[in-house]
Amino acid sequence: MTPGARVAAAIEVLDSYLSGTPVEQALTGWARGHRFAGSKDRAAIRDHVFDALRRLRSAQALGGGTDGRAVMIGLLRGQGLDPAELFSGEGHAPAKLSDAELAVNAQMSRAEALDCPDWLLPQFDRSLGADADTVLGSLRSRAPVFVRANLAKCTREQAASILAEDGIEAQLCELAGTALEIVKNPRKIKLSRAFLDGYVELQDAASQAVIEALDIQPGMRVLDYCAGGGGKALAMAALGAYVTAHDLSWERMKDIPDRAARAGVSIQRVRNSDMVDLSGFDLVLADAPCSGSGSWRRAPHGKWLLTSEKLEQIYAAQRDILTAMPDFVCSGGTMAYATCSVLTDENSAQVQAFLSRNAGFSLIAERQFTPRDGGDGFYIAQLTSS
Repeated sequence: MTPGARVAAAIEVLDSYLSGTPVEQALTGWARGHRFAGSKDRAAIRDHVFDALRRLRSAQALGGGTDGRAVMIGLLRGQGLDPAELFSGEGHAPAKLSDAELAVNAQMSRAEALDCPDWLLPQFDRSLGADADTVLGSLRSRAPVFVRANLAKCTREQAASILAEDGIEAQLCELAGTALEIVKNPRKIKLSRAFLDGYVELQDAASQAVIEALDIQPGMRVLDYCAGGGGKALAMAALGAYVTAHDLSWERMKDIPDRAARAGVSIQRVRNSDMVDLSGFDLVLADAPCSGSGSWRRAPHGKWLLTSEKLEQIYAAQRDILTAMPDFVCSGGTMAYATCSVLTDENSAQVQAFLSRNAGFSLIAERQFTPRDGGDGFYIAQLTSS
């Protein structure tokens, strides 16, 4: 496919998304209907679509409209490119720009320029102060690709060497002692020996730093209360902890056994009905459901799907999780509450509200990571019972 044809394909996918189809479903549907497209074409189209979603508001303003065509015109303009070079009307490229499209001269609001929903901008200002614009600006670009060296099998330096055997170049990341940033051939990771043999796992550097902050010791009994796909459970097990994984959705944990076998670690999964029999953990970690505002570089559609009503539901779920966690921690043990959010109301405000309801607990450490630190936005608070 030509570059212009790839833009035309991205327009088709974006129109499907903007009509209400989930983005992954829209991409899959396009690929199934265009089986001639090679892997490089599909990857390039996906990049266009996700770049557009990261900058949806500014792209619509710069493109003078709200459909897929306008979004791609505006995206290219926002990237400093001339859309007329790709909108040529030749072959499978999009039709040439109209006079009206050529004449667009957008005057954007601050929220549009930062690609932030209007209603969320005050929350970013309250949470991040003078850093709000910088953080929001960083969320408009692609995230770096990181892997975690599996310390159950190798050192970080050995992991980098094994990756290099498959032409994947990695460099040490200072944010976490297990983190490697992939600077060449990131799309080859899942086919590499390093990944298939369990030497590395894809995991954001800030997520790795959250685990590092917990000071996991061999033999610790740990409950991963909101385990999801098991990334943090795997990281803790690699450090020698006895990890029990729980999630409200058993389906979300379906890949944990295969991932654990590949990594050479053991993780016990428990169902909701089993939780009444559990207690006495040295550490209970909850990576709670959240807005995902710290990881919008990776899942940009999340910010456009979020509403104030959904955020209130998220707050309630976070309160419920914090309320439940003390039942599982041993006396003198540690509770760790984490989110991939940069919003204070989901983070320190939730922790302070918990402490006001639970006089037997105290805050021993907390940290807010933002994309300025190099990885995703993440929050971690550690509490102990007195």
